[in-house]
Formats: sequence, structure tokens, C-alpha cells
Amino acid sequence: MFQVDLIEKCKRNDRKAQLQLYRQYCDAMYNVAYRFMKNTSDAEDVMQEAFIKAFQKLHQYKAEVTFGAWLKRIVVNQSIDKLKSQRLMLSTDDVQLEVVDDNDWMVEDGVTMEEIQTAIGQLPDKYRYVVMLFLVEGYDHQEISQILKIAETTSRTQLLRGKQKLQALLKHRYHGTGH
Repeated sequence: MFQVDLIEKCKRNDRKAQLQLYRQYCDAMYNVAYRFMKNTSDAEDVMQEAFIKAFQKLHQYKAEVTFGAWLKRIVVNQSIDKLKSQRLMLSTDDVQLEVVDDNDWMVEDGVTMEEIQTAIGQLPDKYRYVVMLFLVEGYDHQEISQILKIAETTSRTQLLRGKQKLQALLKHRYHGTGH
């Protein structure tokens, strides 16, 4: 069944079509939620809430982006909302204008993706969210500013600082304290 047909059936509350769409995207959306939530239970909750919201708002989907991209945005927003509700509030107190070279993400040879993900998890929330949205999820600063409800300059500044902290964590991890 074509994606457009499936979505149209879902808009008409066809439960079989909704289940098919859910099965098609649930694993990928769970992975997105897990990268934010860091535990299975919360990631599953976020994913379920995101699908419920997506089915409720499906009439708003206009196919300007792929359905997967539209759904991913809902999952990201649900993840951030849940984190905020758990009192892990984003702070935008220290806004400074800095130019960020978004492409300078060099890490030393031998650093694994797992080590990078662990280091991202150790960043302060305000940096971690921007780094994850930019580096892992592939959003640009305009999209990040909309998702996190911060200025684009704040997004750029927090990305720069997050990148610096991330590189310091990776350097420390890779070289240890004894060298």
C-alpha cells in the first residue's frame, strides 16, 4: 500500500491502517525517544504519546515533508516536554553571540560512537539537547530554535559550548588523567 493511501486511511480512523503505520515507524521512533530519555520505560511512553498525538493531528499533516520526518519532530518535542516535566529545565540565561563553525566536529582517531554517545549524555541539559538535535537528529539552528523555543543565536552558542565540552570529555576519556 502506498504511503499516501495509508495516511489517508489513517485520517479516516482505519484501525488496520493505523496499526500498519505504527509498525512501520515504531522502532525508528523508539530509537529517537531513547536517545533523549536514556531509559526504556520513558522512551516507550514518549513514543506512545507521540503516536497518539500524531494520529490526533494527522489532519494537519500536509506532506510538505516525509511522514517519518513529521513524526520524528513530534517524538523529539514529546521527549523534550517529558524531560522538562521531570524538572530538567533548559536554561537560556547565559546567551552570548558567537560564530559557530557547525562543520568542525573532529574527534581523535580511535574514539568510538559509543564513547561519543556516552560523552553527549554527560553534557549539561541545555547543551546536550542542542548537540543531539544538531549532530544526531540532523536539525538546523532554525529548527532547533523552534523545537526548544530558544533564539537561533542561543542555539548556536549552546552548540559551540556543547561541542567544546564534548571534545574536552572525549579528550579526557581518551588520554586519561595520567598523561
